[in-house]
Amino acid sequence: MTFGIEFVPNDPVLKIAHYAKLAEQQGFDNVWITDHYNNRDVYSTLAVLAMNTNSIKIGTGVTNPYTRNAAITASSIGAINEISGGRAILGLGPGDKATFDAMGIEWEKPLTTTKENISALRSFFAGEKVTMDGDMVQFGGAKLAFKTGDVPIYMGAQGPKMLELAGEVADGVLINASHPKDFEVAVKQIASGAKKAGRDPKEVDVAAYACFSIDKDAAKARSAAKVVVAFIVAGSPDMVLERHGIDVAAKADIGGAIAKGDFGALMGDMVTNNMMESFSISGTPDDCKARINELLDIGVTQIVAGSPIGPNKEKAIKLIGKEIIGGN
Repeated sequence: MTFGIEFVPNDPVLKIAHYAKLAEQQGFDNVWITDHYNNRDVYSTLAVLAMNTNSIKIGTGVTNPYTRNAAITASSIGAINEISGGRAILGLGPGDKATFDAMGIEWEKPLTTTKENISALRSFFAGEKVTMDGDMVQFGGAKLAFKTGDVPIYMGAQGPKMLELAGEVADGVLINASHPKDFEVAVKQIASGAKKAGRDPKEVDVAAYACFSIDKDAAKARSAAKVVVAFIVAGSPDMVLERHGIDVAAKADIGGAIAKGDFGALMGDMVTNNMMESFSISGTPDDCKARINELLDIGVTQIVAGSPIGPNKEKAIKLIGKEIIGGN
């Protein structure tokens, strides 16, 4: 199993670079940077990370195929691959409709758009002249003027069709989930896509892109993760909530509290213990290890410590390094 860590560039880039260097020193294998228009630009951030680290792989976690043309994405991640000495990874996913609505961008055919973009990106990375006449992606002979190297492509995927597509075309898949019940389903869907494409399912790195919060004090760790779990519940399909025995009506209540900015209610009883158990890896190092081992048994091959990581990021990174990565 490998270990990744996610940082949201809502902090200054040099602070993120400090955390990334610390993660590298603690034995993490990958650092993933989120890509949202309202935070610092993902590629500028990755360039600074490349200059401040030596061995950790660095990637977009995840960018999308709507805000940038595939040629621009290939050029951007190719530059990061060059600056970092071949450590770049491209995480690509369809994003969410609400974000694109706010930006005035149409969110059409996410499955087709993602599939066609990955096909174009593979061709750009191979140094080919790209001519495509897809449903959503068209190129008339575009070609990069420098060698990007072979950049692995990870897909951010949630639904059954996306997971199957990841099994068909991606090197890895980043799944926003923390519980074995979700991965029992996901691993089967990825394997089905891999077999359809004539691949060994083991070729696909299955990453649990988890809401993670660790501290020696379990209550502190869980408290730090509560608001993140609230957002996960508010955005989860009914089918996922039902899988975990969570009342679907709670989604609207939590969504309403988020919309009003009533975080006091979220920190109270609104986010239940069952929700915390279902949608986070949180608690003491032993609590977190127990969940990680369950995921490993089901077929997860990478654990990504996502927001909030812990009540204190620096302490949490060191704790994961010492107690979980070092203890493996």
